[in-house]
Amino acid sequence: MTAFDPRAALDALMAEYSARANAIRSDLARSHSPDFAEQALQRQNDEVLEALLAEAEAALLKVGKAKLRLADGSYGECLRCGEPIEARRLQILPAAEYCLACADLMK
Repeated sequence: MTAFDPRAALDALMAEYSARANAIRSDLARSHSPDFAEQALQRQNDEVLEALLAEAEAALLKVGKAKLRLADGSYGECLRCGEPIEARRLQILPAAEYCLACADLMK
């Protein structure tokens, strides 16, 4: 089993979310059908795409903040209590900001 590399995990997430956001932006930039009924459906789809884009951009921001914490040496520390975030949690959610106990409290 290889050791967890937070930098590689965060870089992979950054690439994934960037690609997702770029694909959504491309879809949103396409022209709409001149047919009114078809255009109404496309505009509904655009609303879904805009929500997905907002999620991807929020995830990019979260990963960027995790990369800053990695650079300043505070990566893996809970932003609420200051205790270490569980290693298994970081492997699953490399951009995790809170330990499991604090994350549960914040629900």
